[in-house]
Amino acid sequence: MEEISTLEQLNCRAKGGSPGFKVAIVGAAGGIGQPLAMLMKMNPLVSVLHLYDVVNSPGVTADISHMDTSAVVRGFLGQQQLEDALTGMEIVIIPAGVPRKPGMTREDLFNINAGIVKTLCEGIAKCCPNAIVNLISNPVNSTVPIAEEVFKKAGTYDPKRLLGVTMLDVVRANTFVAEVLGLDPREVDVPVVGGHAGVTILPLLSQVKPPCSLTPEETEYLTKRIQDGGTEVVQAKAGAGSATLSMAYAAVKFADACLRGLRGDAGVVECAFVASQVTELPFFATKVRLGRTGAEEVYQLGPLNEYERVGLEKAKKELAVSIKKGISFINK
Repeated sequence: MEEISTLEQLNCRAKGGSPGFKVAIVGAAGGIGQPLAMLMKMNPLVSVLHLYDVVNSPGVTADISHMDTSAVVRGFLGQQQLEDALTGMEIVIIPAGVPRKPGMTREDLFNINAGIVKTLCEGIAKCCPNAIVNLISNPVNSTVPIAEEVFKKAGTYDPKRLLGVTMLDVVRANTFVAEVLGLDPREVDVPVVGGHAGVTILPLLSQVKPPCSLTPEETEYLTKRIQDGGTEVVQAKAGAGSATLSMAYAAVKFADACLRGLRGDAGVVECAFVASQVTELPFFATKVRLGRTGAEEVYQLGPLNEYERVGLEKAKKELAVSIKKGISFINK
């Protein structure tokens, strides 16, 4: 009887879901991966959801598969199932890796997460080279260049399809600015450019929508809080993890924008860390227009005030080092 019911479940899951897109989450059993998987199962644009991890993915899959939404969920466990997890996928979201712990810098994460991202991107190059990749694994400023080098070596690199997820910086900026202005965060839009760590995170508070005038003190306070948002959560959790729930929310918000772009919706614009000619650096986060092939247009920075121009120079200096570090990890 046990065997029969298992077979029934497998058959049931294997039948196609709604019209939509095939999405894989790589690192689906982790602190970001689990809430991310749950939120993606709720997205009506997802028809098939593949959940991969090196541990615990069968349990997460069983749990999430009971949700009465249309996406068909399949689980994959361990390196030997990575290729099956990736084959035929249209979007691959990568939260895999270790999280920050108190006292750990993003650079401390580098050596562990760099190797993980390299292996996963080799799998993507082989099994779904045309997928749009949403890379969350930190440090994003270095892991995106690592992914680029892996894809280049495999001959599959398309800069439009490799997107570093900086959406959490935007989500935080919208929230913190709304608090100061006494507005609903959903009505606020703050462009955040640069990178995804410390001073490389540059909120363009002069370009906030709706237009507003912030005092120099408010600008300083908000910029610092947005830059240190990750540390604020790491310290508050006191050793029990980093920003996982807000990160999952931001990742889903960004993935949903990618899905709407794939569907052909017009005017889908979000910030992301992409191959860029906006500055002299090879990668930079700015607003991009998302479409059927990924980031179809990368927007310029627009007018900056003096405070932002100074911040931009600081951001570029640190970003250059992080990008170089990622590239040399593959070419060492």
